[in-house]
Amino acid sequence: MDLILWRHAEAEEGSDDMQRALTRRGQKQASAMATWLRKQLPDDFALLASEALRSQQTAALFAKSYEVVPALNPDASVEQVLTAIDWPRSGKTIVLVGHQPYIGRLAATLMSEQPLLWSVKKGAIWWLSHRERHGIEQIRLKAMMTPAMLGID
Repeated sequence: MDLILWRHAEAEEGSDDMQRALTRRGQKQASAMATWLRKQLPDDFALLASEALRSQQTAALFAKSYEVVPALNPDASVEQVLTAIDWPRSGKTIVLVGHQPYIGRLAATLMSEQPLLWSVKKGAIWWLSHRERHGIEQIRLKAMMTPAMLGID
């Protein structure tokens, strides 16, 4: 099963964190990443976003239909996110549009089993894959893509 951790694209500054909208640059970042992802993903996937406006705007540039999951809000913990998405047991590819710091912590925890804070750029994806081989669970990095790698600075 695959898990795509997608940090929301660049957003405006503001005092109401949940209502911060994407900037024009953020819209370009999200649109470019969405175009790239559409070419890579299988037909059957779940698109999940937090309640934050910037997360939903990022998801909406990818697909018309997505699920809003409060457990993916900016203050979520790694444990809350893993429980909410039922990973790796859900059986389908999950595209999670979320936030730092938990996206970096989640990537670090799944890949290194260490509770580190890895830096994840705005608008970037980390594509992780779970498999079992010879009775051993494995997490591997399938792709890491930033908007800059797609020509969006």
